[in-house]
Amino acid sequence: EVQLVESGGALVQPGGSLTLSCTTSGFTFIDYTMGWFRQAPGKEREGVSAISASDHSTTYADSVKDLFTISRDNNKATVYLQMNKLQPEDTAVYYCAAASWGGTVVDGYPAEYGYWGQGVQVTVSS
Repeated sequence: EVQLVESGGALVQPGGSLTLSCTTSGFTFIDYTMGWFRQAPGKEREGVSAISASDHSTTYADSVKDLFTISRDNNKATVYLQMNKLQPEDTAVYYCAAASWGGTVVDGYPAEYGYWGQGVQVTVSS
């Protein structure tokens, strides 16, 4: 059974840091691009970052460049999102997803991302 389980969500103060993890099972993790998405109330799902399966190249939404870092550990079938200098506008439910082909930073529900986690809440507030 395919599973993607996010963890690490929390309430954090503005300017703080947080690391999200997504542990997966049930598919060939090393062959999939992994992505992070987020969705705030009243907004469409936003692509945050992606890391490729082959050379581990990374891409980021303009809003998080130089602030967030995506990484993956193929031995643990886990993808991470290190978030620094968090601000209230980063408050959202964060999802990880797996793409069998062509995965990159895109908004919405791109077809190439066939597997999705349930999401984890990140709240940035004083």
